[in-house]
Amino acid sequence: MSRDRAPHDGQVQVAVLALLDRLAASRPVLLCVDDIDACDRAFLDALCAGIRLLAGRPLRVVLTARGETPPPGLPPALECLHLGPLSAPSAAALLDRQPAAPTGRRRLEILEEAEGNPLALVELSRHVPTACRAAGTGTAPARRPPTGHAFAARLDALPPKTARALLYAAAAGPGESVAALMAALDTDDLAVWAPAEAAGLVSLVEDRLVFRHPLARSAAFFRHTASERQQARLDLAETATRPEHRACHLAAATLRSNESVAAALEDLAWRHGDVMGTARALEQAARLSPRRRERARRLAEALVAAHAVGEPDWVRDLYGRLVQDFGEPEQVCAAAGALASILSLESSQREAFDLLVDVSEHFAAAGRPVALAVTAVAAGIAAQSGLPEHRAGLATLLDRARGTDPALRRPPPVTGFPGLLDGPDIQRALDALATAVLRPQAGTGSSARPVRPHGVPLDGPQKPACRTAVLSVAHLADEADVRLGQFRETDARLRTSRAFGIRGWSVLALADTFMGVGRFTDAAALIREAAAEAAVLRLPRLQADLEAQALALHALRGTVPPEPLLTPSVWRGVCLDENRATHARLLRARGLAAMALGDWDDGWRHLRELFTADGSPLHPVLSPRSIAELAAAAQRTGRSEAVVSVLSRVRAEQGERPSTRMTLLLHHATALVDPGGDAEQHFHLALVNHEADRWPWERAHVRLNYGIWLRRGRRPREARQQLTTVLETAERLGAGALAAAAAGELRASGAASTPDTSGTLEQLTAQQRQIVQLAARGLSNREIGEQLFLSPRTVGSHLYNVYPKLGISRRQQLRDLLQDR
Repeated sequence: MSRDRAPHDGQVQVAVLALLDRLAASRPVLLCVDDIDACDRAFLDALCAGIRLLAGRPLRVVLTARGETPPPGLPPALECLHLGPLSAPSAAALLDRQPAAPTGRRRLEILEEAEGNPLALVELSRHVPTACRAAGTGTAPARRPPTGHAFAARLDALPPKTARALLYAAAAGPGESVAALMAALDTDDLAVWAPAEAAGLVSLVEDRLVFRHPLARSAAFFRHTASERQQARLDLAETATRPEHRACHLAAATLRSNESVAAALEDLAWRHGDVMGTARALEQAARLSPRRRERARRLAEALVAAHAVGEPDWVRDLYGRLVQDFGEPEQVCAAAGALASILSLESSQREAFDLLVDVSEHFAAAGRPVALAVTAVAAGIAAQSGLPEHRAGLATLLDRARGTDPALRRPPPVTGFPGLLDGPDIQRALDALATAVLRPQAGTGSSARPVRPHGVPLDGPQKPACRTAVLSVAHLADEADVRLGQFRETDARLRTSRAFGIRGWSVLALADTFMGVGRFTDAAALIREAAAEAAVLRLPRLQADLEAQALALHALRGTVPPEPLLTPSVWRGVCLDENRATHARLLRARGLAAMALGDWDDGWRHLRELFTADGSPLHPVLSPRSIAELAAAAQRTGRSEAVVSVLSRVRAEQGERPSTRMTLLLHHATALVDPGGDAEQHFHLALVNHEADRWPWERAHVRLNYGIWLRRGRRPREARQQLTTVLETAERLGAGALAAAAAGELRASGAASTPDTSGTLEQLTAQQRQIVQLAARGLSNREIGEQLFLSPRTVGSHLYNVYPKLGISRRQQLRDLLQDR
């Protein structure tokens, strides 16, 4: 609800009063006014008067404002609720639901410009030209200005000098100071901004001018003619003190090809702090390039930078334009690698791999650095798909890449992107990645630690591409924890530069490693933040992987929510047949969640699907890592014999020198299900290597089952020793499910009762205590809700939040907990 202008204040008051009276007379109504800062004084006064006159009527009014305090003049009894901007995923979801939702680069620009403001998202999406929506990015004409919003009246009332000053402020880029604006305006009088400040359009904050609403900036810019906007850009370029600002303004003001401006943009593009700015500048440089050769090269650079951003439609658009320009072989190969990488993050592993096979015929002409880079992308795709045909095809690609002439010295297709292909370290790392995917067990022996490509120093300042490749190798070899600090630093750098297209290849391995070494809090934060990025960029396969990891983490913590964490719309966009790594993560997560809830049969069913009927792994790396969990489910459900053949196959495929982690898992599984083995010896062998302390949850899992075995063998004292250690480890890690199991086994072994939880129970709210007491009596969520006048969803949410506080993982434990009290 907003208004452009008020021809007469009395008419405004009558109209608002009539509206409020009509709405309130029929039924209770929620009236939203967005944005109250954008409303003129007459409208606000009329609204306040209406609220006072209708006091006691079934009316609710929500006023949204961008300020920290409510605007003056509101009724004292009016309750003000301050809402912050939408989160990035929510803003993206709102934008994508618009009738003519933008795509590609423009979509990201609107999200950035709107700053989470719902009105700005809606208005800005309405005024994207049709050609721009169809092309995704392209060289479509400038978007039409938003019209008819509440800022028009205030802008029209400004003096001409202030209106011109706002045009320059709107044209200025981030980081440009008020001093730079004043120089372009050729004035020293700061009073020029006073009318705009009084109108609530801008604020002067130190040496920066800040628009108080995203639409205020857009309206201040587009209400002027094209020639006035061009002149503002030229004036800003002339007085700019920083070269990147000058180049950007000149580019925006230049309508025809101009090599000098294009070259300046390209040179400065690599100085941007984030890859999105780099990609935008390079795309603009390609647009201004008069010669085909330079245009193709700059498009290839823009494409690689856009791939680093991770926006699929933007990458597709740039790839189509590059193909039309008939780029050089090395440019075509680099572009294909970037597109294939994005296709893989979306879900299309077969399409991505086939694309790389097609361009591999250009390897000889492209040169070894580019060929190895493309092969490394293919290796990542093969690792994700888990398809045997991709591993076979990868061997062919690697042979072709290694067969290129090392003496061939071609300029890299991307001259400025820091360390993408240059230097021997990155080439060795890329080669090692492809080798690790082809032979995942080859580097798992202890002699391979610390896992890294031969001759690649990990202690020095390595480039993100090199470290990402090394992290992938280490993850495949179960050694990612060795250099965890350096890999975490690399992830932080990629996050700062907003390079999620590259980060998407390492974030899953990093989250797996965090969970493996028991850093559950770090894993949760990483998964949550990465999932938000993947949702904004619409990368369903990566979203699915992260959701599976989140569910597995909840299972380990013993906090499996009452409602599924898996989003149906995300999983519908993922073909599990060609994304076996995702499928393996999903099966393990569901299996662990089912077992955490006490449903061991369902847990067995999910974990058994990690292996085919003949015992071969669904995924060559991830499936074997769940062998001990499968064995535990098999033993608990009386299916031990069904796992023996699977265990034998995993043991054979791991070779003579498995990794420390796989050694622990294999001995653990053997102790649980192998009828011909010495169970106690295998428990000891699983625990004897102190290097296995690097995997604390899995080591504690061994101790838990060893303690159970000892208790059933009537050796309670020894059982209690093992189970006490398990409980201490589980509590330190925050592994609620493991802690609950260990506490139960300790009670069964004759240990003293678990510590009194009265203090914890007292920390609950009164409503939470009521819900816990009713749930302990066996009432369902619906029955509890009927008694307490809550929805079943709210009841479930309360229980979900209460379980970790009480140290339990499922509803059935509530009765025992309250009986103990």
